[in-house]
Amino acid sequence: MSPPSAIHVLPETDTSTFTIPDRLTLETIAKRRAASGKLVAGIAAAADVEQLKGRSSHAHKPLAKSWEHRFTAESKGRTGSSLKQAAKFLKTPGLISLGGGLPSSEYFPFEEVGFKSPVPGGVLRVSGTDGDADGNENGGVPLQDVVAGKHDMAEGKSDFDITTAFQYGQGHGAVQLLRWMVEHTELVHDPPYRDWSCTMTVGSTSAFDMLLRMFTKPGDWVLSEEFTFPAAQETAAPMGVRFAGVGMDEHGIRAEALDEVLASWDVKARGGPKPFLLYTVPTGQNPTGATQPLARRRAVYAVAQKHDLLILEDEPYYFLQMPPYDPSSPSNTTTSTPPSHKTFLATLVPSYLSLDRDGRVCRLDSFSKVIAPGTRCGWLTAPAALCARYATHADLSTQGPSGATQLLLFKLLEDTWGHAGYLDWLLHIRAEYTARREAILAACARYLPPDLVTWTPPMAGMFQWLRVHHRLHPDFLKGEKAAEEIEEAIFLRNVEEGTLLMKGSWFRAEREDEVHEVFFRATFAAAPAGQIEEAIRRFGVAVRGVFGVRGGDEEVGR
Repeated sequence: MSPPSAIHVLPETDTSTFTIPDRLTLETIAKRRAASGKLVAGIAAAADVEQLKGRSSHAHKPLAKSWEHRFTAESKGRTGSSLKQAAKFLKTPGLISLGGGLPSSEYFPFEEVGFKSPVPGGVLRVSGTDGDADGNENGGVPLQDVVAGKHDMAEGKSDFDITTAFQYGQGHGAVQLLRWMVEHTELVHDPPYRDWSCTMTVGSTSAFDMLLRMFTKPGDWVLSEEFTFPAAQETAAPMGVRFAGVGMDEHGIRAEALDEVLASWDVKARGGPKPFLLYTVPTGQNPTGATQPLARRRAVYAVAQKHDLLILEDEPYYFLQMPPYDPSSPSNTTTSTPPSHKTFLATLVPSYLSLDRDGRVCRLDSFSKVIAPGTRCGWLTAPAALCARYATHADLSTQGPSGATQLLLFKLLEDTWGHAGYLDWLLHIRAEYTARREAILAACARYLPPDLVTWTPPMAGMFQWLRVHHRLHPDFLKGEKAAEEIEEAIFLRNVEEGTLLMKGSWFRAEREDEVHEVFFRATFAAAPAGQIEEAIRRFGVAVRGVFGVRGGDEEVGR
């Protein structure tokens, strides 16, 4: 096979050169696999991620910095599973194993498992979130049967089957699905350092829990946006780890605020050392919906370099990036011609991982918002030494995602859709969620009093962040009610009206601080457009009722 095309040549010695190959593309994935030979990965197979990602594509890149000095005593004490280390010998030809405590797959009561899934590309040809004219729940999207058998590998039908997937595995997950994750990461992000790696997670919350155990001890602090994902705080709190909020605006965390927090860190006042972990949701942030533009990410990364931070990039909403909202010309997002795969990837705001020349980013990818949260399967991309340490933790705790889940995802993403089909699916759901965003923004403009409630259209994700101007409340002006009391009154009145929005105070990184601003988080992810509109109408009624004002369209639909 001819070598990949080169973009330029750099001197290696006085008499030789080496080429820098183009980044991985959809067209070159098949060529790389062909050059690597058939994937052979049996029960509890060890993963050589360097082989999966292609060594020649990254040889010119710098190596990651080491984070081993940051590992906790607990992490350093984890030596891994001695029994699983013996699994590498299972591939020895002719070996009869009486060693591992593996149950016989002969007694697995599953001969085959199957499901129906959209035909690759079919979701882009047919629109309809809530069903078609004939009442089909799939909106007319063409479906296909996908089946996995117990002995598909032995019969040459697939690289993965029930016998292998339903058996004990390694903490890093099955090589068959891990290869897809590695290729996807390189295709989308192309990390700019050499020794990056991937390992599977049991979802991002579990991954965050494990990273805290690897890097923090009681009394430590983690940096985050001033409003952040509550489960992250609630994971850290029992470990004695606290969150330090960093100022943000409509574009997410502010680099200058991050620098100020770190530069002025008072160990005595804070009761803990200067933090080195930054937890951030850069795209469609939960709860604010903010998306950090490229310039902001570069500025934050520069602060991370200055203070030697490790960035935990939690990105469940990354592929739900949307076109700018234009109320004067709403786009028909579900029927317009989708962009090419190349154009789609080019329109995404580059990730922190794609900017990371140092190896100071741990990226958490998830299927929770783009396939199904119940899969409890995702992956971590980070320096190889960090991924290896993570897999050691997993070997003696979660043991990796469910084998059944891994097999279903493999059959969907590898055997059925492929990388191109997955991008088609992402384009489809991005269009569907964009239509829901348009619905909630139109409802906000129609039903919410603009002098009392303001908002910024989200550029990604599933959330609309609403600011209530509590300082205009008569009781606040008279000094009789605080912001938190007004927030509570609106929340309860809204429930009385028959709808639920989350209080902004529940998302504060530093919950012990006094509430100074009133926000509410609405999600446009699950409810159909008609219910979204009605819920926002009811919220408008609740706000006006608490403020003691009337007017507008709050009575429409009564």
